[in-house]
Amino acid sequence: MKVGVVLSSGGGRGVFAHTGFLLALEQLGVEIGAIAGCSAGALVGGVYASGTDLHQWAERIAKVETREYWTPDSWSRFIWQMAVRKGRGYTGISETKAAIEFVRNNLSAQTFETCPIPFYSLATNLTQGSKTLFSSGELAPRIMASAAMPVLYRPVEIDGELFSDGATIELASTEAICCRHKLDALIVHHTSVCREGPEGLAHALQQPWSLVEILYLLLYRKRPWYLSDEALAFRHCRCGCGAPVVVIEPDLPEITWPLSKGGAEVQMAAKQQVETLLEPYLPITGSMPHKLRTLFTPWRHCDP
Repeated sequence: MKVGVVLSSGGGRGVFAHTGFLLALEQLGVEIGAIAGCSAGALVGGVYASGTDLHQWAERIAKVETREYWTPDSWSRFIWQMAVRKGRGYTGISETKAAIEFVRNNLSAQTFETCPIPFYSLATNLTQGSKTLFSSGELAPRIMASAAMPVLYRPVEIDGELFSDGATIELASTEAICCRHKLDALIVHHTSVCREGPEGLAHALQQPWSLVEILYLLLYRKRPWYLSDEALAFRHCRCGCGAPVVVIEPDLPEITWPLSKGGAEVQMAAKQQVETLLEPYLPITGSMPHKLRTLFTPWRHCDP
């Protein structure tokens, strides 16, 4: 069977959670035929699609230092930009050069075309005001373009146009791979936190870096069509092929920006929950293609 994976946005927590998710699929013997990612999902999905060993990647992010992905302007520069220039042309607190280099150093292939697994990165094209699904060219800048959260990071310039976090337009793009690659099934791993109303705002204001938490509230205010109130749900592709879509929304610990601690716990929680949810359908031993069909076939023949 051809199984595709969609990795949602989810901030720093999503990076560790998606890594745990892919480790679980590897443990369960699920072979991935295509990957689409947004923001945190683009980073993890791109690294994996490039051929980088998951365990090597997990060890790398466990030891990552803040300066490798976050290089904010000095206070003097920030005040000058705000007070003297009145914010004109100031598009983000941090440049993206260091973050792009971090991504590049963790890739085993440097272009979409040379990835062992087909990969798509969702970003927002600020120049055109539209959604962009990158599928060709150099990986690192297009992955970072998908993860450049407004205010925190400056937009990434690619071919004369500016791009920023794909989550501002869509949390996960299921149609990116399902019908294009004629997949038998799709697994969506959703890690974006959804908090609404006064309770969500009160929570954000109590956290370190409340500005980031408020950005999360704005980005993740709407739950995508594929979510339910369950950790494991079943849907169908809405693009015409009707392929089964398995949706996993794990219950994960929180970590705050910047990512100084708590990542290992998030990664382990995601891995354990995915294994628990899918293992009844995908035992580690036995005929894996047959077991996959056991999971997906009833949903294949239902009306979308």
